[in-house]
Amino acid sequence: MRSKLSSLDSSLDGRVPLTDAITPAEASYPTDGFALYPDRSIVALRVNGELKDLATVVEATDDVEPIAVDSADGLSILRHSTAHVLAQAVQRVRPQANLGIGPPIVDGFYYDFGVEEPFTPEDLKAIKKEMERIVREGQRFVRRVVSDDEAREELAGEPFKLELIGLKGGTKEAAEGASVEVGAGELTIYDNVTRDGEVAWKDLCRGPHVPSTRVVGNGWDLTRIAGAYWRGSEKNPQLQRIYGTAWATKDELRAYQQRLEEAAKRDHRKLGRELDLFSFPDEIGSGLSVWHPKGGIVRGEMEQHARRRHIEGGYSYVYTPHISKEDLFLTSNHLVTYKEGMFPPIRMDEERDADGVVTKQGQDYYLKPMNCPMHILIYKERARSYRDLPLRLAENGTVYRNELSGALHGLTRVRGFTQDDSHLFVTPDQLEEEATRVLEFVISMLRDFGLDEFELELSMRDDEKEKWIGSDEFWASSTQALRNVAVASGLKLTEVPGEAAFYGPKIDLKTKDAIGRTWQLSTVQVDPNLPERFGLEYTGPDGEKHRPIMIHRALFGSIERFFAILLEHYAGAFPVWLAPVQVVGIPVAEDFAPYLDDIVARLRSAGVRAEVDHSADRMQKKIRTHTTQKVPLQLIAGEQDRSAGTVSFRFRDGSQTNGIPVDEAIAKITTAIADKVLVNSAEDLA
Repeated sequence: MRSKLSSLDSSLDGRVPLTDAITPAEASYPTDGFALYPDRSIVALRVNGELKDLATVVEATDDVEPIAVDSADGLSILRHSTAHVLAQAVQRVRPQANLGIGPPIVDGFYYDFGVEEPFTPEDLKAIKKEMERIVREGQRFVRRVVSDDEAREELAGEPFKLELIGLKGGTKEAAEGASVEVGAGELTIYDNVTRDGEVAWKDLCRGPHVPSTRVVGNGWDLTRIAGAYWRGSEKNPQLQRIYGTAWATKDELRAYQQRLEEAAKRDHRKLGRELDLFSFPDEIGSGLSVWHPKGGIVRGEMEQHARRRHIEGGYSYVYTPHISKEDLFLTSNHLVTYKEGMFPPIRMDEERDADGVVTKQGQDYYLKPMNCPMHILIYKERARSYRDLPLRLAENGTVYRNELSGALHGLTRVRGFTQDDSHLFVTPDQLEEEATRVLEFVISMLRDFGLDEFELELSMRDDEKEKWIGSDEFWASSTQALRNVAVASGLKLTEVPGEAAFYGPKIDLKTKDAIGRTWQLSTVQVDPNLPERFGLEYTGPDGEKHRPIMIHRALFGSIERFFAILLEHYAGAFPVWLAPVQVVGIPVAEDFAPYLDDIVARLRSAGVRAEVDHSADRMQKKIRTHTTQKVPLQLIAGEQDRSAGTVSFRFRDGSQTNGIPVDEAIAKITTAIADKVLVNSAEDLA
């Protein structure tokens, strides 16, 4: 029972820094986590692979690992415990509030409440004060196993909890985040027990939790209030959701808040308006974007570059319609497994006679939620040989998802978006090699866009075999193939059992942006299921028919979302090759505008997006305007430059380089574009 752990700030709850390694003291078994790990920075255990409370009794034969509060698991437990403190505080302030669910999320937590009146900012202040009292009270989190009937009796006044008890075991059906409440196994309630042994509050919960509310400390805050439909359905009551964040120390909380401030400055919705890139007109509908000329330029550059790289990589571009008869999505099973995410059907092709009698039955058509079924039909259009494989089909295909209005978020969560979809059809023997090519291609492409910090996640099957289709041999071989690909990449790899699609494993690639946020981008998904459902075949070298394997691969995920990520990554200051306006000429006085017109004409003939500012504004205002618009290169010219045949560069950060010969200036600009350089200062264009 040995574990390497990071040290913590000793200011939290009297904890002292951890040593590099912790070895459990000699103990008389059975024992619990408090005896094994007296360091108060340890908040939970992993026992035989499962997260447990520190109070859990273990045997000498158990595999036990300590969980530090600043680890990923430790922070998740801390945040869930803080959500319980929040819920208890809410019911002290508003005793009639009904409890929904309160899971940990990325960087924080939330809790949903059924209340008659929405929460106000003043309510939040009162709730925070009550939370501080609960933290100081040092209430212990005590786990209790209960039967379904006992849980119903104890939680009789909590209608949402009662509903979850009835859905136990089907947490995906129950609600997003409901797994923190109920699972497939036993029901448990956590009591918050005061120092004098009284139960101050309780909640239906699977746990684990930190040992005491004092461990929550002072590294938390409440962030915002939102509305949320119970179990994510507009048919259900709307609840009030309170979001918060929690960290191991106050310093980590402050650092997070600073990151949020920076993220707000970079919010792609804000930058989209300020830089005139895209919008969401009410007349069109929620979650449906239009791209303005400047945004269209950036998007066009993204798509054209990706297209060139795909063609070089052996992909063939195809085009498919936006709508299809329902039979296609019945065969693909989307109308069974994904129907709620699809728009309602459009009834077409019905014919009636003069009396209104139906003479030809109509058919239901659906907007496509995925491109893959149509790519499969292209494969199936003619007989295929092993010599045709691998077959790599690519498309910038627009798809439509019936997202809930509350889930929409700028370009990152929309109802209509374009996937840079690719589907590869391979023989089993080609799977590992082709997956390797795909991953190398994806990483290379993302580096073209200036992203260079990656890690991988391998989603695998777990031991609950009834959840998965396909043979054990297929799962073993395909998982090992993807594992080999991931390991060979040299990137950090995390393996996640139980997160695979029901038909096959996948690799997800994650990247970090300029302010350290992690984004999931590309996916490499192995799929033997759709080839089976559509009866795809190829003739092997033995003359027999064989079933191909499909690889689903979206490099950007969606063009809209990737655009938003890049916009925030660069805070709107794109590399020169992506900038809507790459160069703007600013004459010191109007007399020098013709001189800059000639230079800009040469730049345009070289394919550079350049223009001269002929407005009546003074030079300094022109400089401010184009700096605000994040134009990477400003060319300034006055009498000295015109006489010497030179120009002066001004950069986004305000630095300037003077007296550059025109030919040299043009060469620098075209080189920066060709090399995809990010130019913010004079040093960047050296």
